[in-house]
Amino acid sequence: MTSEQDSTTEELSDAAVEAVETASAGERLRAAREAKRLELSHIAAETRIPVRHLTSIENGDFDALPSRTYAIGFARTYARSVELNAEEITQAVREELAEGHNRHSAMAGGMEPGDPAKLPSRGLAWFGGFAAFALAVGVIAFASTYFGAGTGPGSLIADSDETAAEGAVADASGSAAEGESATQAAAAPEGQVVFTALEDGVWVRFYEDGGDRLFEDTMESGEQYELPATASEPRINTGRPDAFSITIGGQSVPKLADEPITLGDTPVSADALLARAEIAAVVPSEPQTANN
Repeated sequence: MTSEQDSTTEELSDAAVEAVETASAGERLRAAREAKRLELSHIAAETRIPVRHLTSIENGDFDALPSRTYAIGFARTYARSVELNAEEITQAVREELAEGHNRHSAMAGGMEPGDPAKLPSRGLAWFGGFAAFALAVGVIAFASTYFGAGTGPGSLIADSDETAAEGAVADASGSAAEGESATQAAAAPEGQVVFTALEDGVWVRFYEDGGDRLFEDTMESGEQYELPATASEPRINTGRPDAFSITIGGQSVPKLADEPITLGDTPVSADALLARAEIAAVVPSEPQTANN
């Protein structure tokens, strides 16, 4: 009897392992969270990731996130908060993003230029062209007969005014498009990431994902640290994120926080900072909770 129970238990364990291995990244994160009996609000408070983004990750709805970079970064942080292997989760997210891209590309197919199998025959094309020409001639003849009686040439002044108005609208549209492009270009600076201390005695540590330390010291007001361009997924740890101004390529971006809170394992690459700025621009500010 004991032997049969052991065999059944082993079969159930194998099935559980197989289910975990075939589950999506979001399903694995949700299962780990529920196993710890944690609510999404608890994860949001611990990681400072909005609940709606955590929900999107669990549902595999990565299109609802600001960018691919944030989808991967949020998933990694979520995995660490529920003690899953962060690298396995991020790799699974990358694969799901790639699969989603391939699927959209396949669905967006259709008639390919120059595909002989999908082009009409020469005879059918000639017949269609002749029919369209005949229809156009008939419509013109009918319009001339029905609407032409008693009408004279239109006002040249009116035509000029209409042409001028159309030109003004086109100029205004072009100016608006140019202004929008300039705004987008200004909102996406590129170049060196620089942190400048705004107060004396501000402790900070910069390091790469994996723990390799880049810089750790107490900075004085006006002192700057330039993030190496070769740093791999750089991160910051500090209790005074409000005491640092940040620039990318000489252009200011929002601070990491407006009040003293403890930040740990927070991405500070140019992409991460710009994605954070993008979220701050479209999402009302939410209360931040300091890590204990």
